[in-house]
Amino acid sequence: MLPWITSDTTDRIKTMRETSLAKLVREDLLEHILKGQLVPGDRINEPDVAKRLQVSRVPVREALRELESSGLVVSRKHAGVFVRAIEAQEVRDLYEIRGLLDGFAGAKAAALPTPDRQALTQALNASITTMREANAQHKLSAYYSENLHFHWLIVVAAHNDQLSHTYQEVVQKLHLARLQSLAQVSGMATSIAEHQRISQAIELGDIRRAQSLLADHVTQAHQRLSRSLTGTEMISTTPEETP
Repeated sequence: MLPWITSDTTDRIKTMRETSLAKLVREDLLEHILKGQLVPGDRINEPDVAKRLQVSRVPVREALRELESSGLVVSRKHAGVFVRAIEAQEVRDLYEIRGLLDGFAGAKAAALPTPDRQALTQALNASITTMREANAQHKLSAYYSENLHFHWLIVVAAHNDQLSHTYQEVVQKLHLARLQSLAQVSGMATSIAEHQRISQAIELGDIRRAQSLLADHVTQAHQRLSRSLTGTEMISTTPEETP
């Protein structure tokens, strides 16, 4: 699961009283997509969603429009709304953008005051330990989630709301590619070693190295992904390949 999805929809509906119904419906559908309960190619049935959430179809339509504008679903005339399937060219484009975002976040994190850097690197090293344990136990879903958590820690440390928002959108689209996965897992040990070097650069406050390592890490992840392509337009990806 993506690290910014932290509570279930029922809790949000109980506590977010001032939030619009459309936003709550959007959050519910987004959670179903990101958890793989709705996978690329699945049709989202508007009446069923309205009935399940006990709302009218108006907020459901608005929520679907918002999801379409963010690139997670697609509307087909006379057919309905479907979870998008991500194609190879779009994944390449998204990885290029993500490399820039990760590099920028790494530079900002490495420029933090020493106490803040130390606290961040402690969290990053704990995340690396968790990834190693998941890898050793072949718990791929746990590895994937912790991998994303590692990068999210760095993004949050940059203290840039626009960066965080854009980063979420990019990673959510790449997550759709992961849900289309047909590939075998490979390269996790290499990916973990890359994470370790990133953490060390941030700890030392080496701005240029942190930026370069993160950008290169994303590039290497995409290259690992490219080697796992199935030969179709659908993208195959593995936990370590969405860093």
